[in-house]
Amino acid sequence: MFKTIIVDDENKGRRSLQRLLELLQAPVEIVDTAATVGEAVSKIDALKPELVFLDIMLQQGTGFDVLEKISHKNFHLIFVTAYDQYALKAFRYSAIDYLTKPLDPDLLEESLLRLTEKPGEQELSPKLEALKDNQKSLDKLALHDAQGIQLVRVRDILYCTSHNNYTEFHLVDQKPIVVSRTLKEFDELLGQNGFFRVHQSYLININRITQYLKQDGGYVKMEDGTLIGVSRRKKEELLKLFN
Repeated sequence: MFKTIIVDDENKGRRSLQRLLELLQAPVEIVDTAATVGEAVSKIDALKPELVFLDIMLQQGTGFDVLEKISHKNFHLIFVTAYDQYALKAFRYSAIDYLTKPLDPDLLEESLLRLTEKPGEQELSPKLEALKDNQKSLDKLALHDAQGIQLVRVRDILYCTSHNNYTEFHLVDQKPIVVSRTLKEFDELLGQNGFFRVHQSYLININRITQYLKQDGGYVKMEDGTLIGVSRRKKEELLKLFN
């Protein structure tokens, strides 16, 4: 059971989330709720929850104000927000979970399932650092590997390779990072930010291509010298990007 605090400035919002958690028989114990920045800070620091549902817009401030003021930061965080699509993508780049209002029970259940599958991924500080940088431009990607959370600059990613349910990131002047998420997930996340799926097993940074080779169906040469084959059905689309 996750010791949980719900932070929302509307009583209706707090009660709605509580009812959904009860209906889903979620593995949570709601120890308190808060409506203001001050309440949230004092209750989080005093009760040291394992999970916090945090609304963005609060009385006399925002959820970000809460995160800046608390001293206890070792908990799972799920934002509850009505933010626009750009801001939601910034959350995803930063590996911070979120739910949009009105709450969808299925998406809430998925968020809770992720917590139970990866209970150790609750280190907040690097995620918040990435989120701060990503508010203006999608610059950093937070990656969970065996050592913890690695923050990488998106522009430093050369290409990603698929290994079943794992993705390996190949970076400029860094060792590869292996993440327990599928390549499909990163394709959806990075596909509108200069990345292209040239093959079922490869997602490449277009800005890191040095050459396109026509032989044997087509290859791209990356800055580190790696040759990556381009699938037939992706070849025409890739060449359009070059033009």
